[in-house]
Amino acid sequence: MKPRNLYMLAAALSFGGVAMGQQRDLQYWRPYDQRGVNVFETSKQDTIGFTDQRVRIGGHFTQQFQGLRHSNQAEANVVNGVNLNELKRIGNGFNLATANLIIDAQLEDGIRVHLATYLSSRHHQETWVKGGYIQFDKLPFFKSALADKIMENVTIRIGHMEINYGDAHFRRSDNGNAVYNPFVENLILDAFTTEIGGEVYYQKNGFLAMGSITGGEVKGDITQPEKRSPAYIGKIGYDKQLNEKLRVRLTGSVYGKEKSVSNTLYSGDRTGSRYYLVMDNVNATTSAQFTSGRFSPGYADKLMAFVVNPFVKVGGLEVFGNLEFASGRGHGEPANRETKQYSAEAIYRFPQGSERFFIGGRYNTVESNLKDMTAPITINRVQASGGWFVTKNILAKVEYVDQQYKGFLPSDIRHGGRFNGLMFEAVLGF
Repeated sequence: MKPRNLYMLAAALSFGGVAMGQQRDLQYWRPYDQRGVNVFETSKQDTIGFTDQRVRIGGHFTQQFQGLRHSNQAEANVVNGVNLNELKRIGNGFNLATANLIIDAQLEDGIRVHLATYLSSRHHQETWVKGGYIQFDKLPFFKSALADKIMENVTIRIGHMEINYGDAHFRRSDNGNAVYNPFVENLILDAFTTEIGGEVYYQKNGFLAMGSITGGEVKGDITQPEKRSPAYIGKIGYDKQLNEKLRVRLTGSVYGKEKSVSNTLYSGDRTGSRYYLVMDNVNATTSAQFTSGRFSPGYADKLMAFVVNPFVKVGGLEVFGNLEFASGRGHGEPANRETKQYSAEAIYRFPQGSERFFIGGRYNTVESNLKDMTAPITINRVQASGGWFVTKNILAKVEYVDQQYKGFLPSDIRHGGRFNGLMFEAVLGF
């Protein structure tokens, strides 16, 4: 972590310490500690109430110890005396510590601003902004009974922000923030990106609907307008605590974009994966090859994606699924290609009440057509994990992972590829 990052961290802790003696929760907000586990969209229940403008400083920090082994069966590809299909030697050791700085401000009754900054990440060791938004759950400036009535069920969010496509992004690790993830790494096909736009939500009696329009790219740009179109995102679902022990949630999401200079729905995480150098060649570096273990189909131009996410929690047992179907193409491709992802995970949290401990397992598989290949490739992953919330702010995890690559050409470094072993992770969130 660079000195500038340390100075910012010290400042964050100083301001955060000032706020600790006060009520630190905000209106219509997701906590950054254990209380935020299994929270998806923010609720329309105002459990805090507004008293005055308030700024909250929060943060997340993670550290992993990696003990993975890898192998492949790719044919040699020798360039200038170097076999570019030879895997880089790796062993046991600590990965780069990652950190997030989060600033939330309650500006007015029902109006909140959020800003997230990456202090240190695998891909960028320097400090850089993830994104931010303003969220309206009330419109007090209208002083209108009609506006008040509408906003009882409506939320409006505007900014350069993490888009709400699917439910897996609510459970994934986001650089320093790994509190919500019962595993160490995210899905193989990791649907996450930040885009500029707005979202409108309607929530009532468990029913949820969301519509969004964004620029469809990770950053703003006004050049090459003939190559760009907006992205349209929708979500519909039902989420209800039916009784003391049973909660059910089922959502379906869609993402559509007709043309793009660089769409990043499946490559928008610029911080990096948790599995370092697991299927990379001898010239690889941890920052340049930052997506190790993940897969992106390369739909940079046109994309249509659908995902269905069931979630059931019965007492301490929770089950979450991800059924995803995408079709798209990169620049210069004459036709669309298809990608499918299936994931199922079961987590058991105990003891009743505190749920400080958990054990779980996940099976994740991706099937995709690659450019210039007739038969699809397949990537399979099995994960088993266990965790302990030492306090609501401190989490320790251990994971066993086994991932295999099938159907890749012999000239591809991933041909016959496999990695497996143990990962340990420590997380702090406040």
